[in-house]
This record gives sequence, structure tokens and C-alpha cells, in this order.
Amino acid sequence: KRPVVGGFLLLRLQQQQQSSTSFPGSTSLARSRNSDSIWFAVMLFKGALSAALALAAVPTVRGDDDDAGVIRLSLSKRPNHEMVSEHLARERDALVAILEGKERETEQGKGKKVIIAEEVATQRRRRLRGEENEEEEEMISHDLEDGKDENVIIKDYANAQYYGTVHIGSPPQEFTAIWDTGSADLWMPQKGCTHCGYCNPLTKNTSLCKDKYDSSKSDDYEEDGADFEIQYGSGSVKGVFSKDTVTLAQDIAVHHQRFAEVSDAGGMGVGYVMGKFDGILGLAFDTIAIGKTTVFGGAIEQGLVKDPVFAFYLGDEGDGELTLGGYDETKFEGDDLKYVNLDKATYWQIKLDGISLGDAYSTDSTTAIVDSGTSLLTGPSAEIAKIALAVGAKPNVVGEYTVDCKDVDSIPDIHFTIDGVEYSLAGSDLVIQASNVCLFAMMGMDIPAPGPQWILGDVFMRRWYTVFDMGEERIGFAKAVKQQ
Repeated sequence: KRPVVGGFLLLRLQQQQQSSTSFPGSTSLARSRNSDSIWFAVMLFKGALSAALALAAVPTVRGDDDDAGVIRLSLSKRPNHEMVSEHLARERDALVAILEGKERETEQGKGKKVIIAEEVATQRRRRLRGEENEEEEEMISHDLEDGKDENVIIKDYANAQYYGTVHIGSPPQEFTAIWDTGSADLWMPQKGCTHCGYCNPLTKNTSLCKDKYDSSKSDDYEEDGADFEIQYGSGSVKGVFSKDTVTLAQDIAVHHQRFAEVSDAGGMGVGYVMGKFDGILGLAFDTIAIGKTTVFGGAIEQGLVKDPVFAFYLGDEGDGELTLGGYDETKFEGDDLKYVNLDKATYWQIKLDGISLGDAYSTDSTTAIVDSGTSLLTGPSAEIAKIALAVGAKPNVVGEYTVDCKDVDSIPDIHFTIDGVEYSLAGSDLVIQASNVCLFAMMGMDIPAPGPQWILGDVFMRRWYTVFDMGEERIGFAKAVKQQ
């Protein structure tokens, strides 16, 4: 007999605690060839990935009938020392690449600037529209059949910090996924996928050996066959669309759900091979889905969740939690959520009245997206440089900043005003510390207008419980309770 815990369906995953290996991120552009319309998926900066053991799940617990359709998923968090060690590795690799580039330039002796390693270039050139590349500009700015013209955010998953499980097929096959509000599709590697990890007796039970979907083992598999392709800086990720039963928390089964089976993940680079995830589960709107449908949208349509709502509670030093079909009142202070309507129902984009940092910095109204898959806070490079200067943060060659750990307590609070309400982060919230290294948790990213100018990632969501209301097209915020 399964015990009742808080009237919710609960899935627990062990927290990841393994050391990391760094790999450079890359800008990504996703598109489908399924129809005459070209659809793109968004991919924002998430840094570099680490080698670690795969997540392990404990038994699922269902609540009583009154709470049927509301589930909670525990999301494992990568510890701070991994984030900092990868920052140091990125800096080291970039310096090596620069030195190698200078050597090549000297050998050529033509006085021309040599294009150095891809990772350095992409760190400096993160944007929505390719103003420097006419072909890329044409691909990203596109007219859809219904006459709409949407900007698409470009991102990668190199520094995603939270992971959870999802099951596909009948009987269910288990996978580790990034639950990402910054994209809308579900994809997983298929059996026989190339560049999809390394499996041998030594790596069998680690994240180096990716779990792969096997359609022959699923009674609910339906062939689709439409092409799926994602183009990354280092190459493409290719596959085909299929349909199958996608199960959340083991027994909330979304039937006939369209998803992508990836046959070649080479475009994700070595970072994917070493990463702690098998694939991506997008939680944005189906208007930006390559496959034109989303898993959560399917759950809503099939009446599997209580309300068209999900919410994130991100653990600081422990596991986070994702609630589907509602929100968890025990995870935030008080009894009132402050809602703000979306500026655009594509990504979870809102308007900001302004941002301020004591008397040292302020900005006028702007736009932002709230992204569970982005670890840091990002904004225009010039604005982030002003904030970094105000707090004494120093930049490195890949556009990241560090602060002197002894000065962390003197960093002033930063305030984000949203729909007239001020949401503050303490100065210490803006630092990811391990040993004697303090990584400043803000990074410059230039996204040309009319795209969102700021990204409120995990740094923001850790302090502010966030409710994503797909039905009303709004986001709710409340101060998150501290973990015990």
C-alpha cells in the first residue's frame, strides 16, 4: 500500500554530487522539415556540462482523489563546486584557444585576424538575429503560414542545473530530461543513435552511457517519420518524429504524444556525451514547438492534470521540485501569489518595469523571459558590465565574471520591478561560491530587439517560487521558503 504524502503524487530523484568536466557551449538553432513552415526552437546560454552518475528514482506516491491530476517531481541540482570548476575550465580552454589562434596568425603572416576556437566566438556572439550573416538572418526571421513573424531565442544546454525523469513507451522506458521553460519540444536519443554517449562495462551505470528509446519495445509506438533536425554550432542533431505514450511521474500517461527520436546527436558536442541528461522536455507554448505539440499541452488536452498550471521550487543546496497541474502552497511564504500577464505566449516572456542596484545602477522598462533551464541571470552586455563594475566583478575572456569572495557580503541587493511589484535578490544570491572562487551569477547576452533583453534564470527562481499558468497566459511569483 502506497502512503499518502501531502495529497500529491511524488517522485524523488537523488541529488547529483559528482565532480565535473567542462566543455564549451555553442549557439543552437533548431528547425523542422516536417512542413512548408519552418519552426525554430530556442536555445539560451547554459554554460558547460559535467560527467556524473545518472539520476536514480525512488517510488512514486499518489495522493487522495481530491488531488488527482496534481503531481510533484523532484529535480536534482548540480552542486556549486561543479559550476565553479567548469567556469575555471572554460576560462582555461579559452586562453589556450586564444594562444593557438595567435600562433596560427603568426604562421600565416598576413596581418589578418584569425578566427579562433568556436567556443570563444559563441561566448562573445550570443544573439537572436544574425545581423552579421544574411543566411542566418533569413532563417531566424521567418514568416509563418498564419502571417506571424516570431523571434526565436538561440540557446544551448551546456550549463543546465536541474534534471528530472520522464518515461516513454509501454511498458515505460525511463530517461533523464532537462525540464525547460525555454523550449517546447521533447526529444530523446533512439537505439543506435550515433554520438550519443559511450556505453561499456565501466560506464554502463553512468551518464556517459545515455538511455536510448527503443520503439520495438513499446506496444504504443506509432510511426510518424517526419524529419527532425537541430543545427548547433558544431554540427546538427538529426532524427525523426514518432508518437508514443509519454508518462510523467510514472503513471500520468499522455497518449499519442509526438516527440523526436534523435539518431545523431553530434551537434550537441562532447558536452552532451558528458552531460547528466538524455534529452530535453520543453515546457514553453506549442506555438514554438518544432513538432507543433507539447507534452504538457497533451496532458491538458487529455484531462490528465488538474489545472493547466505548473510551478518550480528550485532547491538551493538540495533537490528542487516541479509541480504539474497546480502549485504547492507549502513552498512559498504567505498565501498570495502575485501574477503578471505574459508579454508573449511563445516563451514565458514578461515586461520588466525596471532593474536597480542601490544607487549604482538602474534601467528603464524592458522585457525578460523566465527560463528554468538557464542557470544565471543574463542581460545586455553593456548593462551587465555596468552592474559588474558597481559590485567590483572582474571579467574573463569568455565573458563571465568573478568577484573577490571577501567582498560578497558588501554586494548590494538587486531589484527587479515587475508589474509594480519589487522582487529582490540579495547580493549573496548573485554569487556561486566554491572554496575560494566566487563566480558572479550574471552574464552578458545581446539579444537584438524585439527579442527579450533579459533572462531570469535559476538564480532568480531559487528565491522566488514561480507558477507558470498556461491557461491564463500568466506567471505568478511568491517568495520561496528556505530549505530546511
